[in-house]
Amino acid sequence: MAARRVKALLAGRLQQAVRTAFGADEPVDAAQLQTPPPPHEGDLSLGCFALSKKLRKPPAEIAAALAKALPPEKPLAKVQAVGPYLNLTLEAADVIQAAFGPAPAATATGTVVVDFSSPNIAKHMAVYHLRSTMIGNALCRIHRALGWKVVGVNHLGDWGTGFGKLIVGWKRWWDPRQEPTVTDLNALYVRFGQKAKADPKLEEEARAAFLALEKGDGESRRLWQRFRDTSLGEFQKVYDLLGVSFDEVSGESVYEPDLEPTIALLRAKGMVSESEGALVVALPGKEKPCLLKKSDGATLYATRDLAAAISHQKRHAFTRKLYVVDAGQSLHFVEVFAVLAAAGFEWASRCEHVPFGILRFGGKRGRTREGGVVLLKDVLDEATSRALEIIRKNSPDLADAHTVARQVGIGAVVFNDLKNKRTKDIDFDFDEALAFEGETGPYVQYAHVRACGILRKAKEAGIALDPAADLSPLGLPEEKALAWRLSLWGEALERASREAEPSVVAGYVLDLAKALHTFHYKVPVLKASPAETAARLRLMDAARLRLAEGLAVLGIAAPEQM
Repeated sequence: MAARRVKALLAGRLQQAVRTAFGADEPVDAAQLQTPPPPHEGDLSLGCFALSKKLRKPPAEIAAALAKALPPEKPLAKVQAVGPYLNLTLEAADVIQAAFGPAPAATATGTVVVDFSSPNIAKHMAVYHLRSTMIGNALCRIHRALGWKVVGVNHLGDWGTGFGKLIVGWKRWWDPRQEPTVTDLNALYVRFGQKAKADPKLEEEARAAFLALEKGDGESRRLWQRFRDTSLGEFQKVYDLLGVSFDEVSGESVYEPDLEPTIALLRAKGMVSESEGALVVALPGKEKPCLLKKSDGATLYATRDLAAAISHQKRHAFTRKLYVVDAGQSLHFVEVFAVLAAAGFEWASRCEHVPFGILRFGGKRGRTREGGVVLLKDVLDEATSRALEIIRKNSPDLADAHTVARQVGIGAVVFNDLKNKRTKDIDFDFDEALAFEGETGPYVQYAHVRACGILRKAKEAGIALDPAADLSPLGLPEEKALAWRLSLWGEALERASREAEPSVVAGYVLDLAKALHTFHYKVPVLKASPAETAARLRLMDAARLRLAEGLAVLGIAAPEQM
């Protein structure tokens, strides 16, 4: 009996218990049954707060009455009221069955387009790009694990008036015989900004340069492509370190040919008007309209996002489109989605902004004490270097220590991000992220390492892993707790998908790692009877595989030694 079926069965019984205790026909949803946090006893817990509002009785009184009305019949072993909670303890055999039962069927319902990372051309990937990149990467992997068709899109910031500034800066201050780096391009952009303060005519020159780029001027297009290629090469180095890939690397520029047709489509629907020379779309209930084109004819982010959304729906017929962009852009997406809905696109309701909080580094938003931007590659390199020091100290003879250090260091940075609810602001600290104790990536990875170590020792002792070993010897509390965590994987994936929340998966693997560490400490595996050893090896290996799968969904490696 899978965990989902166990919950559904118990929800039905609880509804009957409500009827028995209070004479009320109040539904109890299986989703209300959650795993209670330590130190509470039980495998599942029902918080009686929702019932309290409906029955108009204190939650603790409801929990006590339900404990009396719900008999501990299989699969229940114990029912206990603890304050406002009703804690349910399951029979060990049913928990083991739930853990090793058939895998849940795929729940895919179509195609999901995930728009994420999206760095700007001619700028380095800074540490604040980590959030969009890894949240989006995890969402792609979560949906693939559930059977969705996934299209991961890197919608580069490769268009806009900033490129007019860069072109002007290039022509004025760069020797074209030299091959530029992203650092050089960014320096040109900064220099332009400094010079423009003293010479406002430079801004006019930049606007004219961008208009020339939009109209297809040959030299402008060649320079733009050079800037783009240089930046993409630098971005790829970071993506390779993070293990991130995309199905489409398009950018705003790809949709340039669609901009006028998009405006024409909206105009044909009577949605476009002129305001002080600019083209706008009035939004119901909003004071400010959505700006499509400036008075000088230049297009904006909204125009390009509208064109991109229409293009993605035509090409992919998506069931869902997720925009993984920081919370500061919320108003922008409200406007874009409102325009799409007003234009009569029924699929506009399938577009979702997936906002996230800011990442602070040293107390500042991705900046050093001197005010410079913290580069993402530098953070990953620093984490790898620190992980290598720890590994050399604890495991001086470890083969390929550099590879493991990269897996641990980068995994620590990524897990530190994804363990937090995405809307939460994060303060990054190297020591905290790289700790081998607590809610960290290394702690989870080490649980996998310890399981691999026991399996190696078993093999050396001539004890083969039997994937069909009899599980009836299992029943210790630590064995049951580990098995129950295994059974909850499908639900964790589905919830993470439904809420577009990778922290659900991070929380799952953390709980599984805790259960596996406890199992290691308290349950002898190799020093037990042959039947117990066989069953425990099978359970431990299943946990090891699931831990590796969960880490992979988050984009984190599962080393076998560290």
